[in-house]
Amino acid sequence: MDRRVFNQALLAGSLSGLLLPGAHAEPGQRLPGKPVIGLLVYPGVILLDLTGPLTVFNIMQADIRLIGASMAPVATDVGIAVSPSHSFETATADLDVLFVPGGLKGTVDGMNDPRTVDFVAKRGETARFVTSVCTGALLLGAAGLLKGYKATSHWYVRDLLPLMGATMVADRVVSDRNRITAGGVTAGIDFGLALAAQLTSEENAKRIQLLIEYDPQPPFAAGSPERAGVEAANAVLTQRGPLIRQAEQAARAAGSRLGVR
Repeated sequence: MDRRVFNQALLAGSLSGLLLPGAHAEPGQRLPGKPVIGLLVYPGVILLDLTGPLTVFNIMQADIRLIGASMAPVATDVGIAVSPSHSFETATADLDVLFVPGGLKGTVDGMNDPRTVDFVAKRGETARFVTSVCTGALLLGAAGLLKGYKATSHWYVRDLLPLMGATMVADRVVSDRNRITAGGVTAGIDFGLALAAQLTSEENAKRIQLLIEYDPQPPFAAGSPERAGVEAANAVLTQRGPLIRQAEQAARAAGSRLGVR
């Protein structure tokens, strides 16, 4: 079977249902039979942290809620604004999935904002799955949602997680009961597929992976500090040093508030 015929077979067969856009509900409404996924959006969020998993959720036809502190558009790291579909006040209290993407400065700001921490804590208490990508795990930690759980985050801040009661695991995706956390940025696609397998089926997640042609073949072996080497890793740590120190201060403050010893 040549590629053209193969593609036609996919589009006509098992993948056809995945080509439809994701679903969106009005405030206070649920779409029957669809998992409700609340994605936190905040100023400085990394767009790829958000859109990697969002692409998977959209193909899965989940009930997607982009939740902001208000309905005002928020600027991402690349300057493209994202418009929330729900605010803290209108977001449903019964999310199937709470998802927090990363963005170091925005994450630190959120950790230091009682309103944001309170919202994440309350939604996380009732969500079926509590999840994050990249530095979003720090905000989950500040909300007390990772205390007693294994978790990961971006490599340059994951060692801060134990300050808030988590057990740090240096894996790309870490699942512990209903907590699923992922490493930096591109790990969001791995996370999205792992969650899709739990929400639907492994076979469905595989079909989504095929549809988005997620078959990583990076041009360089430099995607982790271990592969990039000490010199390159130290250069990143130096560049991001001031924000990392702010994150540490926020994590220590959260740990103190949470009673972490």
